[in-house]
Amino acid sequence: MLSHGDYEAFQKFLEDACGIVLGAGKEYLVSSRLGGLMRDYGIATVGELLNQLNSGRNPRLRTSIIDAMTTNETFWFRDMSHFRLLQEMICPEIKARSGRSIRIWSAACSYGQEPYNLSMVVQDYQRANPGALPGGVDVVATDISSTVLADAKKGIYCGMSSSRGLSLEQQDRYFKINGDCLEVRPEIRQRVSFRELNLTKGYEMMGRFDVIFCRNVLIYFSSEQKRDIINRMARSLNPGGYLFLGSTESLSAHTDRFEMVSKLGGIAYRLK
Repeated sequence: MLSHGDYEAFQKFLEDACGIVLGAGKEYLVSSRLGGLMRDYGIATVGELLNQLNSGRNPRLRTSIIDAMTTNETFWFRDMSHFRLLQEMICPEIKARSGRSIRIWSAACSYGQEPYNLSMVVQDYQRANPGALPGGVDVVATDISSTVLADAKKGIYCGMSSSRGLSLEQQDRYFKINGDCLEVRPEIRQRVSFRELNLTKGYEMMGRFDVIFCRNVLIYFSSEQKRDIINRMARSLNPGGYLFLGSTESLSAHTDRFEMVSKLGGIAYRLK
């Protein structure tokens, strides 16, 4: 049984470690997420787990806890309207710019479906518009979990959920068959690079972007953290750049630096 004191201590650890804010009454979530991990490490209670964390003797334990508590549910072409906006509005808008490469950031990329989808959309646009985006496109994908990033880099998806969100035509166009798995084609993968990143820390060294996808992530942070992350992302965008949030998320309560663009069934936020 998770005591109130241990739960509060774990709340503080998780917020300090990765910015995730656990509200009241989520003891069941902590217990279910950590149960298997604690058995693997031979730890009987959350109190003992916290003691090991505070000792600093096992850095792998800290990483494993963050992996366990980070939600990594995703699938191919989630919120398809966002990808239509990128392909039909934003790519044509930026194709007339100078010959420099276009940079897109997939924040909290999980197992890689989103950044690979972005590369797929760009490829389709370039094939339909020969000579467009002559400087090429770079997709930078980040996540706090080194474990999911290692899987994402492989570009291989297996099991019942591997093709979730994909038509048969898309499976053939974007993937190679690898046994019972789907493997992202090299021309899709070569646009995407992966980096470990905590959104609550500084990321100025990543440079500037034309488009940022930060979808279904901010819901895990406090209001103050949301404002900080959004404002730092605004500083990371080139003039007129676009920010995408999850379909149920909004910027209105956190910043006035963007204007909402509603088109093709989706919403994007353009930097003023």
